[in-house]
Amino acid sequence: MTSVAPPAVEMLRISGLHAFYGESHILHGIDLMVNRGEVVTLLGRNGAGRTTTLKAILGLTGRRTGSVMMNGRETIGMAPHRIARLGIGYCPEERGIFASLNAEENLLLPPRVGSGGMGLEEIYGMFPNLAERRTSPGMRLSGGEQQMLAMARILRTGARLLLLDEITEGLAPVIVQKLGQVIRALREKGLTIVLVEQNFRFAAPLADRHYVIEHGRIVEQVDKADLSSRMNTLHELLGV
Repeated sequence: MTSVAPPAVEMLRISGLHAFYGESHILHGIDLMVNRGEVVTLLGRNGAGRTTTLKAILGLTGRRTGSVMMNGRETIGMAPHRIARLGIGYCPEERGIFASLNAEENLLLPPRVGSGGMGLEEIYGMFPNLAERRTSPGMRLSGGEQQMLAMARILRTGARLLLLDEITEGLAPVIVQKLGQVIRALREKGLTIVLVEQNFRFAAPLADRHYVIEHGRIVEQVDKADLSSRMNTLHELLGV
């Protein structure tokens, strides 16, 4: 008998999302969806609205309108701390490592937002560098170690949807390769990932679907199966 794949379960759906910083209108009607267990990328040039999309999911922009459904629950009117407790982990581009705390103290700082978060030993197994540097102050960690710590910190919380912003920026190729391995491992564990990434060569083999954002709007959607035939279009849009 031929096995039948289980139907996709929608985790995140964004419809007609507008977002503002003060009087600046940044997002102009974003529409996208992410199924449970998928890796989806938001691609585009700097200033296109990719980071703002992640922040708007969490309610970290100014005024926002439209719809952001998380597991079928509307979040557009919710406070950021309540949205996070629906099981969302955010890894910001600036990483947010506390310089005066050591690596393990940084790791233990965020509260739980769901059940099933990884234990310290499991996290250290995934990030051996952090195990070696667990007592080192945050200010003494390399850029790559800080990025690993920023990712590891949200894995302990029990978040099932991870929003990752430019995690490879400025890092050595060996660290970028390691982060790719981590994303594959997290997907195998059933986590869902939305990845804002400038490095298309890093993102391309990881994602089930790519959304291209320009001027606060989705201008292209490319599924993994269509990637090879749509590369010329993506090169034109991204300038890669």
